[in-house]
Amino acid sequence: MATTKIPRILLIYTGGTIGMIENAVNHALEPFDFDHLIDNVPKIKMLGYEIEHVQFATPIDSSSMNPKHWGEIAEVIERHYDSVDGFVVLHGTDTMAYTASALSFMLENLRKPVIITGSQLPIGEVRTDGEENLITALQIAAATDAGGRPMVREVAILFEHHLWRGNRCIKRSADNFDAFKSNNYPELASIGLGIHFNRASLWRNDSRNMPLKVQYEMDDNLVMLDLFPGISRKVVEHVLNAPGLKGVVMKSFGAGNAPADEWFLDAVRQTVERGIVVVNITQCPNGCVHPQLYAAGLNLAKVGVVSGRDMTSEAAITKLMYLFGRGLSPDKVKEYLNMPLRGEMSAV
Repeated sequence: MATTKIPRILLIYTGGTIGMIENAVNHALEPFDFDHLIDNVPKIKMLGYEIEHVQFATPIDSSSMNPKHWGEIAEVIERHYDSVDGFVVLHGTDTMAYTASALSFMLENLRKPVIITGSQLPIGEVRTDGEENLITALQIAAATDAGGRPMVREVAILFEHHLWRGNRCIKRSADNFDAFKSNNYPELASIGLGIHFNRASLWRNDSRNMPLKVQYEMDDNLVMLDLFPGISRKVVEHVLNAPGLKGVVMKSFGAGNAPADEWFLDAVRQTVERGIVVVNITQCPNGCVHPQLYAAGLNLAKVGVVSGRDMTSEAAITKLMYLFGRGLSPDKVKEYLNMPLRGEMSAV
């Protein structure tokens, strides 16, 4: 008689609202420990999974998340990769999309689910969204296809009723339970009475026989330049001349448009000529950079700015961190910016 394999899931607790508790003195929310989390979700035992857990030595608010912490998460995944079926990362919502994007690049040849989730209310609250998010994330991490392989083989964000590709979504609300949205890519799964996977949207790569490889080096010599009407020459030149700068994510208007002022284009041209990579993404939550559509966008392309097409700002900045972290030349970085590596952008 065939036996059903019991899923083994590793739960990685970094901190965030889901595991916070109110300070009795000042009433501020502060990170608590993993035991508090499990004590408040007794339904976890009903899943029948083998669940192991790892906790950050000091759980952090996600606003303090940085590349060092991404490396710590990646190291835990690498260390346990062969012994578990999937991973659930508990994370604060504020920088969740950055972490999901970063891990998608850092975890090369990933073939197992890394599901990131959290909550808008602490898990000990009566109306918390944390319990449902945690249980659903565990179920998705354990889900397999007809061949017994993981259904999800990428880094994804589970929140409320949706599973999104991690490097495609943004935090869209600080108040609603349905806090995340992917505007340029369909959901990987919808959650209702059941979990309904959108198989056509799931990431499938050709690295089946290749071992997991973790790229730990993330170069943070980057800046994000958010354009606005009236942005001054002094500010632009100050930003673009930051010491040690290697890359710029320029958040432009509409379909990739920027001021046509001669001083602005000269500043960008000189930046590119110094070997600094400038990638152009739109400020719009939905849509794509089309540099050939308007003269204002074509001007940027002419001075050497790379189109980021429909990448989110979180994906664009972490992709640059990853590429420069590999020690690639500016020309090679530009080459890779023009192609999707982990489904973070639409192909031409």
